[in-house]
Amino acid sequence: MADTTMEIVLITGMSGSGKSVALHALEDAGYYCVDNLPPELLLPFVELEQKHQAHRLAIAMDVRSATSLPQVPQQLQALRAQGIVVKSLFLDATTDTLVRRYSETRRKHPLSQNSSDHGVQDERRALVDAIELERELLAALREQAHVIDSSIIRPAQLQGYVKTLIAAPGGQLTLVFESFAFKRGVPSDADYVFDVRMLPNPHYDPELKHLTGRDQPVIDFLQAQPDVDLMLHHIIHFLENWLDALARDHRSYVTVAIGCTGGQHRSVYLVEKLAQRFGPEWITLKRHREMDAR
Repeated sequence: MADTTMEIVLITGMSGSGKSVALHALEDAGYYCVDNLPPELLLPFVELEQKHQAHRLAIAMDVRSATSLPQVPQQLQALRAQGIVVKSLFLDATTDTLVRRYSETRRKHPLSQNSSDHGVQDERRALVDAIELERELLAALREQAHVIDSSIIRPAQLQGYVKTLIAAPGGQLTLVFESFAFKRGVPSDADYVFDVRMLPNPHYDPELKHLTGRDQPVIDFLQAQPDVDLMLHHIIHFLENWLDALARDHRSYVTVAIGCTGGQHRSVYLVEKLAQRFGPEWITLKRHREMDAR
């Protein structure tokens, strides 16, 4: 018999961070999508769709509903109490990234004041102020959602991340292990960040330089390094001590980011090892930010 449990994905986030891209990914995955639904209509809309026997809904909300956004956490709790699976995603990006995107598209930020005859610097300051105000207004929703940092990932990567996340079973803690390069910035969606740049680097071996942490010669090199093994066990020990507590705190996702210089060798190897270690016990996803972008 087919599962008739309703599943709702709520997409919120910063204006210009890729919410429409995420919504399109969910539409491709078979969700009935609604953009910019006022929070006051969330519960009536879900009730209506239940009568229509809908099973998969994706709803986007943004700062244009700022005055009523504080209602949303309680509404999501009420929906979960009905047995509905609710997944909340928050799309984020750095302020510099958002400013650049608005400058490139010439769009107006929804919290921007009426345009004036001030200079470029004044316009940029006004845009930055609007973005920071938006961060404050959305802080509570961000705190209760799984955050995806779209600052330096392509739309195709973002779509892939969203589809992978919503495919994971609901109601259980999902571990996301992510490798990244410090030279391209620390992911703002990480709950925990481990810096492994002090470990021996295969990059300096000409035969390993162009390989990755998933290739056997690199794996053999790193497995032979005592410091790499020590780092791996320290991270495993930390997670083993705290994952149960995080699950009891009703966390849906925990993102553990492992960073090295180029995001190609050491961080990739450790993400693969961590996913292998925790996969049998927890729902586990892995992503390699720099390699996925190729």
